[in-house]
Amino acid sequence: MPPLEEYVGEISSVWDTRMLTNAAPKHRKLEDKLKTYLEADRLKLFVNGHSALESLIRAFGLTGEVITTPFTFASTTHAIVNCGLRPVFCDIRSDNFTMDVACIEPLITEKTSAIIPVHVYGTACDVDGIGKIASKHGLKVIYDAAHAFGVRVRGRGIAAYGDASMFSFHATKLYHTVEGGAAAFKEEEMDVRLSALRDFGMTGPERVEYVSGNGKMDEFRAAMGLCNLRHIGETIQKRKHACERYDRQLSGINGIRTLPAQPGVQKNYSYYPILLNGYELSRDELRAELARRGITTRRYFYPPTCDFPCYRREYGAAAVPVARYISDNVLCLPLYTEISDEEVDYVCAALRRL
Repeated sequence: MPPLEEYVGEISSVWDTRMLTNAAPKHRKLEDKLKTYLEADRLKLFVNGHSALESLIRAFGLTGEVITTPFTFASTTHAIVNCGLRPVFCDIRSDNFTMDVACIEPLITEKTSAIIPVHVYGTACDVDGIGKIASKHGLKVIYDAAHAFGVRVRGRGIAAYGDASMFSFHATKLYHTVEGGAAAFKEEEMDVRLSALRDFGMTGPERVEYVSGNGKMDEFRAAMGLCNLRHIGETIQKRKHACERYDRQLSGINGIRTLPAQPGVQKNYSYYPILLNGYELSRDELRAELARRGITTRRYFYPPTCDFPCYRREYGAAAVPVARYISDNVLCLPLYTEISDEEVDYVCAALRRL
């Protein structure tokens, strides 16, 4: 969180304007600053990332089937299904846990309208490979970039890739507005459409052109976003320091694999996952032992979304063996901006002892 006095100073003008929501001044200011920071052609703020993703799907007029990954948070799959589309689950790569480009084309049918891949843990998808397949088959690409705030590929912001990207600004994210999200996109005609979709489908005071809901961000959350954006460079540097400390201490422990660096990708250090392969304990045994030592970890993501009862009943078992293996063996270690060297050392010492 930003210093309290900074946030209080930021919101004080709200008492002068009396404008609390409906694209008020702080909302507009944050949109402009985020568009610049993320290098997006166009950007719209939303009340959360899920609302932004659903609105993008509706704005593109997608139909039929959407190829996506099961190694993600429930929101990605829910957004597809809530928009009346069928998710088709594509397996992931074992090295960086993002969508496996080699598995995409066999899943494409005459009903396929889009691909929705996920940049996981701040690791970038194969944007070139996905782009080539989408172009070949005339498909839209919407990236779930909830984990990818600030990530750059070959010097370009992650929002430059695909037809659109969704960002989440939830309180647990690297950058947050308490609750919030954004849709970054390229097509000019999407601008009016997305503005309407986040405001009950209204295109005028008495004109409703789309069936939609309320996706607007208010001024208090926009103010939090403006404050946190001022500190984002420092935030990333502190997390980088913690991740590098983890890297040094975990490199010699048998059975623990960390995510490798990606050539040409500037990371954001949003999460620190480890993959257990030959470790003395199973993932769940290790998680329990760490919890006894006061160390909170997360099985993130577990299980794959295709194995949630609501989707398995509807679509049956998906052929995603790699995603299931990763899901059964991945564990995210504690990582946050204020984590101390001593806390990182404590976690690593526990992993060595166990």
